[in-house]
Amino acid sequence: MIPGVNSDRLWQSLMDMAKIAALPGGGCGRLALSDDDKEGRDLFVGWCRDAGCSIDIDSMGNIFARRDGTDADKAPIATGSHLDTQPHGGKFDGVYGVMAGLEVIRTLNDHDIKTEAPIEVVVWTNEEGSRFAPAMVGSGVYSGEFDEAFAHSRKDADSVTLGEELVRIGYAGKTPCGDHVMGGFFEAHIEQGPILEREDCPIGVVIGGQGQRWYDVTVIGQDAHAGSTPMPGRRDAMAAGSEVILAVETLALANPPHAVGTVGELRVVPNSRNTIPGRVAFSIDIRHPDSQTLVELDKTLRDRLAVIAEVRNVDIQVDEIWDKQPVVFDQDCINAVTKSASEMQIRYREIVSGAGHDACMIAARVPTSMIFVPCAGGISHNEEESAEPEDLAMGCDVLLRSMLEMARIVD
Repeated sequence: MIPGVNSDRLWQSLMDMAKIAALPGGGCGRLALSDDDKEGRDLFVGWCRDAGCSIDIDSMGNIFARRDGTDADKAPIATGSHLDTQPHGGKFDGVYGVMAGLEVIRTLNDHDIKTEAPIEVVVWTNEEGSRFAPAMVGSGVYSGEFDEAFAHSRKDADSVTLGEELVRIGYAGKTPCGDHVMGGFFEAHIEQGPILEREDCPIGVVIGGQGQRWYDVTVIGQDAHAGSTPMPGRRDAMAAGSEVILAVETLALANPPHAVGTVGELRVVPNSRNTIPGRVAFSIDIRHPDSQTLVELDKTLRDRLAVIAEVRNVDIQVDEIWDKQPVVFDQDCINAVTKSASEMQIRYREIVSGAGHDACMIAARVPTSMIFVPCAGGISHNEEESAEPEDLAMGCDVLLRSMLEMARIVD
């Protein structure tokens, strides 16, 4: 009989990790490869060593904590997520997946359960992309989506590179990224959306993820005096940029129910109260689970920007920095999750992830699936992010059984 996980211990691990870079509103601001991220990584590594795991760190700073199996030739069955957060992030996004993996190992130790294949917990570097864009570069280099030199060259707002920070905090490992073999990968995560809570469904069996495109857009007009420049003839980059932002929203609303569009960053030059802005730079994020629809959204967006540029007499530069195709997860891994939930008599539903996750990268080279649990109001990337201990433990129980389905218990 497979035991249940220790719900109290799982919750305490989450709360202990949340003390690092804690924010006044109850969330966390643990940016990738910062001193706070190092502290969180160090805490995780210490816990894993206490649980008898060996530690391997690759050249992207991805951490692999291994509990040995009885067959050293078998590829490990892995789980995990990330420890970095948004600047005003919550306690659970990513961190739950890492702590759930640690709890799986602790539970196996508690009951002296041996597995044929090793069990691993992975921490992927810079999943959020809030300090170094694009997101998911650690898992992306592992899967072949990104070149390592490209990833190491990514700069933050202070022009510090990701590679420099890996070295500085001591997480530039010797193992080449991608050399670490895995036989299967499961990621437990809060849903970051309202569907499971709305339907009172404890488990989401994730069958795939939306495709997404990221753009850096620059609108170039002309600085001018705010008081003495007549309205006709102005080349106001802010006004033109505002039209672009509304065009993104209109585009998503015109393609229901799956299309979403977001402008999340904005920089204004010269950013002066009494000067007409001559340059505005911002990000655009569009997503859809169908690849052809993404192509059509891209074309429509570019056509609309061209019209705005002509009418407003500005130059609009569009740099597409990321094109992530929709992901379909492995059917055997999906079956392992559904079987585990069914055996526990837990209600579940299939779901497509609207957010990008490390699992969406890993799926390109390792059989992969995800397990979602509800979060309050579907709120995430926010200090108010919240989840119930019972839901987190239930998801961890499903994760434990799913991993054992593939790793095989040794009697």
